Amino acid sequence: MTGDVVDVILPCLDEAEALPWVLSRMPAWAHPIVADNGSTDGSAEIARSLGATVVEVTQRGYGSACHAGLQSATGDVVAFMDADASLDPRQLELMRAALVEDVDLVVGCRRPVTREAWSWHLRMANREVCRRLRRRTGLRLADLGPMRLARRVPLLALQIQDRRSGYPLETVVRAAESGWRVASVDVDYHPRAGRSKVTGTPLGALRAVTDMTRILSS
Repeated sequence: MTGDVVDVILPCLDEAEALPWVLSRMPAWAHPIVADNGSTDGSAEIARSLGATVVEVTQRGYGSACHAGLQSATGDVVAFMDADASLDPRQLELMRAALVEDVDLVVGCRRPVTREAWSWHLRMANREVCRRLRRRTGLRLADLGPMRLARRVPLLALQIQDRRSGYPLETVVRAAESGWRVASVDVDYHPRAGRSKVTGTPLGALRAVTDMTRILSS
């Protein structure tokens, strides 16, 4: 890739603790777009004060925030990553370098830096999702991680419908079924700041499993 600006979409719900670290580590070529999904802890104000563009997303859901950020982006290339400090924005450089001419989508393959970064039951669930993804599409990914990078216009053309936690999975499924060439890059995975809103509660974990099962069964 060239030195063009990449819009980095950060779905956000009450990440005031993590945002200063995340935004301070954005590469110079990255333009952060914080898709705020109803935070009550001042996340949006913190993001604005640190130079990020903030998109207010009223429809709740991880996928809603991701898609609103995508629709507001203007760069030729967009990236997604969580805003909870579990992923280092500096490693977006690895993702960007992998988006060569014959690659359409780059997926970050999480490598936990400590045992606490990724609980065993979530790792096992992720492994099962990847196995079912391979059976459905033939794609061999070791992880269906939240850090992704692709060209914006083709990504919008995939018309991703999920607005909850199945958004990353549907992105990969639709990409594979559209003939996209998918690459993966290892990225460090750190313990997140605070509790996950997607898998940090029994209800959140159940919703994630339900969303992903629906997508793989459709």
